[in-house]
Amino acid sequence: MKTLILAAGYATRLYPLTKNFPKPLLTIGGHTILDRLVAQLDKLDIVTEHIVVSNATFHQHFEDWKTASDYQKTVTVLNDGTTSNENRLGAVTDILFAIQQLNINEDLLVLAGDNVVTFSFADFVQFAQSKGTSCITCHEESSLESLKKTGVLKMDEHQLVEAIYEKPEVPPSHWAVPPFYYYTAADLPLIQTAVEQGCHYDAPGNLAAWLCQRSTVYAWPINGKRYDIGDLAAYEFAQKEFEELVKTSDEL
Repeated sequence: MKTLILAAGYATRLYPLTKNFPKPLLTIGGHTILDRLVAQLDKLDIVTEHIVVSNATFHQHFEDWKTASDYQKTVTVLNDGTTSNENRLGAVTDILFAIQQLNINEDLLVLAGDNVVTFSFADFVQFAQSKGTSCITCHEESSLESLKKTGVLKMDEHQLVEAIYEKPEVPPSHWAVPPFYYYTAADLPLIQTAVEQGCHYDAPGNLAAWLCQRSTVYAWPINGKRYDIGDLAAYEFAQKEFEELVKTSDEL
């Protein structure tokens, strides 16, 4: 299994902080956002490679990060060739770009590079492998306004995904879908079809929404917290939360 971290965005809502610096390399609780993801993924025996998709503007930042890193598994940084928020490929197309560039034909754990979490991805991987299908993550969200700004899940009593709605005006449930996905090798060829059929939008959840109508997908409720570093207020909040966490633990 390979991990794929999406880090090709331009984080305009965090300007001027990210005007000339990539959001995934911002520091939270003494570690970069990217390191907080990769460090725990690197401990999974099943993982053979970490892939980071960047853009041309920030590519060297990630290469420098890679050089300074000391992970057990191979780290590959890809440059998707884009130079601005206006000509970005979008998350779904970046996933396809990575698959085609590296000829990936094994299971793929896809994560947004601007989130930090307190749960273990090992639990998610174990769940996905027990199902033998592509899987998504989910968590309960009580705020109606928050649900209108994210992907929202409809699933049955067995956690089988029936549909995912991106930023719905009338949310069908209180289950929000964070940007963490497990795609099986068998489903990877469908991603090119998805893009060809117009599923090339920026939000990575659009791919999961498309796929669950054509393949079997299950949802795993996360057993911890996730922090989406979407703007300056979210970044400052996560910093405070993780400052408290690192006082009691040295682990990433």
